[in-house]
Amino acid sequence: MNKQLIEALEWRYACKKFDHEKRISDTDLNTILKSIRLTPSSYGLQPIKVLLIETNELREKIKPIAWNQSQVVDASHLLVFCNYTEISPSYVDQHVSLMANTRNVSTENLIGFGDHVKSAIAKMDIEQVSHWTGKQTYIALGQVLLTCALLKIDATPMEGFDNQKLNELLDLSKQDLNASLLCPIGYRHQDDPNILLKKVRKTEDTLFETR
Repeated sequence: MNKQLIEALEWRYACKKFDHEKRISDTDLNTILKSIRLTPSSYGLQPIKVLLIETNELREKIKPIAWNQSQVVDASHLLVFCNYTEISPSYVDQHVSLMANTRNVSTENLIGFGDHVKSAIAKMDIEQVSHWTGKQTYIALGQVLLTCALLKIDATPMEGFDNQKLNELLDLSKQDLNASLLCPIGYRHQDDPNILLKKVRKTEDTLFETR
């Protein structure tokens, strides 16, 4: 398994040209979505939402917002990672209720936890909350990249898009959501210019330090 994991990570790269004729199977797609659901997050709140964009019409509208990058329309699917811009006390209460139901415990036993989370969030202003929840999308992205690599599916993380225009197009503000990241997923085209490039990484001695 160790060898399989490293080989998968060596295999993956940021695909620039997807084969638009190849589609991810329902089984593999469900595996990717399940891996996102299992992603760790601060306090377990999962303050994110992931939009699965399949329709060509919508992806064509997103393309110019994403600086006309072809991956948006050529990949099998497009994932839009969104973060909540506000975490209300009721949101925390819903999470506490979910914890109680899932673990078969009384909500009264979780009051202290809920109060602690609410207190921590109350100390943050709106920008800090959005910054904090936005970082949670990167954790989920990392999980997707690893899952896709193991499945031999290409995944290309993208920050290159007009955030405000995408929020408007997808009507995210009404849901207290913000588009944080894009990630086209699919299969590399044999003519992708990056397919033969060697992976450039620091040496282990440079990257790691033991203290």
